[in-house]
Amino acid sequence: MSLVGIILFINPVFAKEQAAVAMPDSYSADVAVNILNSGGNAVDAAIAAQFVLAVTLPEAGNLGGGGFMAIYQDGKSDFLDYRELAPYAAHRDMYLDKNGEVIENLSLFGILAAGTPGTVDGMWQAHKKYGTLPWKTLLQPAVDLAKNGFIVHPQLADEIKYVSNDYKQNNIKVNFDDYFLAAKAGKVFKQPELAATLTRIRDQGKAGFYQGKTAEIIVGFMQENQGLITHKDLTDYQAKWRTPIQKKWSGYQVITAPPPSSGGIAILQWLTMYELLADPKLEHNSVEYIHLLSEIGKRVFADRAEYLGDPDFIKVPVNELIANNYLVKRSKGIKLNKISSTENIKPGLKESEDTTHFSILDQWGNAVSNTTTINLGFGSGMVVEGAGFLLNDEMDDFSIKPGVPNVFGAVGGQANEIQPKKRMLSSMSPTIILKDGKVTFVTGSPGGTTIITSVYQSILNALVFNMPAQKAVDSPRFHHQLLPINEIKHHQGLTEQQKQALETMGYHLKERNFGDLHLILRNDKGLDAASQSSGRGKSVVIN
Repeated sequence: MSLVGIILFINPVFAKEQAAVAMPDSYSADVAVNILNSGGNAVDAAIAAQFVLAVTLPEAGNLGGGGFMAIYQDGKSDFLDYRELAPYAAHRDMYLDKNGEVIENLSLFGILAAGTPGTVDGMWQAHKKYGTLPWKTLLQPAVDLAKNGFIVHPQLADEIKYVSNDYKQNNIKVNFDDYFLAAKAGKVFKQPELAATLTRIRDQGKAGFYQGKTAEIIVGFMQENQGLITHKDLTDYQAKWRTPIQKKWSGYQVITAPPPSSGGIAILQWLTMYELLADPKLEHNSVEYIHLLSEIGKRVFADRAEYLGDPDFIKVPVNELIANNYLVKRSKGIKLNKISSTENIKPGLKESEDTTHFSILDQWGNAVSNTTTINLGFGSGMVVEGAGFLLNDEMDDFSIKPGVPNVFGAVGGQANEIQPKKRMLSSMSPTIILKDGKVTFVTGSPGGTTIITSVYQSILNALVFNMPAQKAVDSPRFHHQLLPINEIKHHQGLTEQQKQALETMGYHLKERNFGDLHLILRNDKGLDAASQSSGRGKSVVIN
């Protein structure tokens, strides 16, 4: 019996109100439910789930990455930034050749792609501030799953094969295959090196990662492979508590991600301009609806490229960017029947793809919306030998060269250029929405720049179009940003007539499945939770 199971047997605590979890896989869902049933709060469940995902969802769950956690606890909102940092040895032009051109794949694969990981310190800080169950209790399920193994989902097995083949075809030199090719669908997959690392974290807290044996292994691996992360990078890393962005919208209070996330600002810009421009009779996913939100997206991403970065390095004009009077002016150039010229869409003020998300609402009404990432699926493709975890490739989320798109097509400028100890810009958008002071909606998604789209469309789906949770996550979504010009990515589900009408307007359509929404909705009947059907998630309402 696991330690969590023992706690359930000895000290059962029954929730007075409903609770719910929406998780990217069944292992994290089951552990989160156990923690809540054991009397843990939403943050306890989030910490346990985060470490489980580092074992069972290796393409995005992580020890070697970072993320953001939005929290609503005891009637107050908070936000934890555990985003990765550029190492001390990083510099602005580190991915450019002698001619100033971008070196292909250098910021995406291999050891130089990695920023200093923040996940372990993030969870440690969350536990210190809000945790109620013992740290060791929260780590034990992950230790057990790494040591004893878990049954590999067919989707995970397929993703491992795909990524392995992609590395081979593109002559990318990483050690991914040494650690993950043994994972076969329906079979038990054990990770002894990762289990040992998690055990040190369980027993020593954050020092079990940033100091001692694990740190020695990480730094030794860096030195052997000409990486940048040093002992000083590890010991100096610190997650940051920030003030979440909050704004009233359509009778709700939106609590969302501040910089270095671009997501919170973008979501509020999108929702506000939609409210300003949308006809109440506008049909969901109609041609007019898709066009309107695409036009708004151009303006959102122009502002993102110009103004957003790490607030510890630059002044980000948050209040100005989400102010109603600014967004009224910003929306005036939008025509409801015509595409505006991309070249004419400039910043309006005068002067990352494999991620994962989960949502939790506990029996006391506390909520966590947590998005965590190592950037691309399986990050840099490099596993720290001896420690068993994948390194991120988050350095690609910096502006490698002004005006040059990153892997997600997003461009940036000086605000997001590489500097030592700087956090790279992110699209992660964990969001909590209140109605009359009570949590009504918890949402988030992976997907690079499409994260923002998935989140704001989930909000519209549930709170404007009154969809139940499962329909809100599964309804076909579409994504448009400043570049590529006039390109709309869309899920399967648009009709041929819709596609033809959009192409006639001048859009280029690209069918693609993106995002993996996990949300919790409070309606008249109680809580409703859902995970996107195309993924391997699991959602549970605890009565």
